[in-house]
Amino acid sequence: MNKLKNKVAVITGANSGIGLATAKLFLEEGAKVVISGRRQEALNEAAENLEGDFITVLADVSVPEDNVKLINEATNAFGTIDILFLNAGIAPVSPVETVDKDHYDAVFNTNVKGPILATKEALPHLNDGGTVLFTSSIVNQKAFDGFGVYSASKGALRSFSKVLTSEVKSRGIRVNTIAPGPIDTPIYGKLGLPEEVLEETAKGFAGMVPLGRFGASEEIAKTALFLASDDASYINGVELVVDGGLSQI
Repeated sequence: MNKLKNKVAVITGANSGIGLATAKLFLEEGAKVVISGRRQEALNEAAENLEGDFITVLADVSVPEDNVKLINEATNAFGTIDILFLNAGIAPVSPVETVDKDHYDAVFNTNVKGPILATKEALPHLNDGGTVLFTSSIVNQKAFDGFGVYSASKGALRSFSKVLTSEVKSRGIRVNTIAPGPIDTPIYGKLGLPEEVLEETAKGFAGMVPLGRFGASEEIAKTALFLASDDASYINGVELVVDGGLSQI
């Protein structure tokens, strides 16, 4: 239970879903955790159900100034950073013929600009031998109608992670990406779909997965723990797919 003893982890999008499950697991494994999200109410609720050494920071990764704030508050509280998990993301649905500037900007500001700027702010404070993790998605490998801009944003994030892997190699920092398939998280309730359509979409996704179900946030959290810990000390620059086999068929 001490795989991350005294390690400092910064997690974005950590007030629910994958980020919150990861924060909880990291705390159980001895880490000091900075839990970031853009909804204060959700952060407060998350804090009530967590135990360990952590702080919460209200920050929206799509806002450049908030990334500065996040890293400043993290380092003020805990000094340096060992693990940077850039998990925050949004996935609104829009067929290509209905994509507009606002849709594009919202997705790319959160899913691409945010993680890139957060990385830039964090690097001077990231310990040599540390770890950077990104949450991507299998949508950058497998096409799903209506997710064109989202898919493009996750493809861009994966490309950025490859370059970052090379740029930080002299410092022994490992950079890896987690690509979840359909995971039972609150993000599906934010797709902008009617309830009945959402239910049918969920059934459709689950039916496509060889394991026949959605994944759980805790399963992605365990993947993040593996990649952040010394168990993955020689794993670097990869995109680890966690999708129940969906992308393989």
